[in-house]
Amino acid sequence: MATRLNTREDYADLLDKYDTWLFDCDGVLWQGDKLIDGATEVLQLLRHHKKSVLFVTNNATKSRVNYKKKFDSLGVEAHVDEIYGSAYASAVYISSVMKMPKDKKVYVIGMAGLEEELREEGISFIGGTAPEDNTLAPFSLANWAPDPTVGAVLCGLDTSINYTKLSKAFNYILRNEGCAFLATNEDSTYPTAEGLLPGAGSISAPLRYALGRDPVAIGKPKSTMLDCIRAKHDFDPKRTIMVGDRLNTDIEFGKAGGLATLLVLTGITKESELSGPDASPTVPDYVTNSIGDLRALNT
Repeated sequence: MATRLNTREDYADLLDKYDTWLFDCDGVLWQGDKLIDGATEVLQLLRHHKKSVLFVTNNATKSRVNYKKKFDSLGVEAHVDEIYGSAYASAVYISSVMKMPKDKKVYVIGMAGLEEELREEGISFIGGTAPEDNTLAPFSLANWAPDPTVGAVLCGLDTSINYTKLSKAFNYILRNEGCAFLATNEDSTYPTAEGLLPGAGSISAPLRYALGRDPVAIGKPKSTMLDCIRAKHDFDPKRTIMVGDRLNTDIEFGKAGGLATLLVLTGITKESELSGPDASPTVPDYVTNSIGDLRALNT
C-alpha cells in the first residue's frame, strides 16, 4: 500500500532518503503552459540540498534544446543535459542499439523536435514535417514511389497526422525487408491545461491494428529510457526516486528500474485509482497531492 505524505516529517524523510530525483514534466511540474503551484520552489529546494535533478518526459514533440525553452519560459531552472525526452532516447536507440546503417533512413510520423534529435545523432529521415506528407489530399499507391532505403518507421505524437502518413508508414513496414516499427512512447493521452488530448500511443494505434503487431516502444515505462539516463548520469537506484502523475508510465518505469516512486495527483491518475474495486495493480511507494506539497520543508 502506498504511503500518503502529509507532514513536514514525511517530506523531510523523503529528502533524506533520496539523492537523485527524476521528474516527469506534464502533469507534475506544469499542465500545458500553466506551472503547478510551488514547483519552482521545490526544485530550488532540492538543488539547495545538493540533490541531482533530472527531467524524464515522454514528450517527443520537442528536442531537448527546445524543451529547455519551455522550462525557461516558465521560470524553471533546467540544463539541457538534465533533460531526457523520448525523442532523444529514440534517436539514441536507433544509432546505438539498433546501429542502423548510415545508408538507411527513418520514416517519421512526428514533429520537428523528433527530427532535430534524429539529425543530432546523424540519422537520415524522411516524412515528418515534409510538405508532401502534410496533406489532406487522397493517397494512392499508384502515385507513390517508396524509398527502398527506409529501414525503420518511428512514430511519435503528430498533431498533423493524416492518411498519407499512415499509409506510407504501413507500406514501409510491410514491404521493406527488416523495416523496424518503433514508437517514441505509448501514452494513450497527455494532459493540457484545458483537459486531456490523444497521446503518441493513439497515433500509432491505427498502424498496430492494420499490421497486427506492436511497435518497439522506447519511452517510459520501457527500460530503454533509464539505460539512456544511466549512460550519462551515475546514480544509485536505491537512493533515486521517480516523481510522476501516471501509474502506467511514470510509476511502472520507476518500479521496473528499481527506483522509489512518488505519485502526484495533478495530472492523469486520480485518487479513485489507488483504492477500491477499480484500483490499479500498480502501486506507488508514496503519494502526495502535488509537488508543491514539498514546500512544507521550508516551514
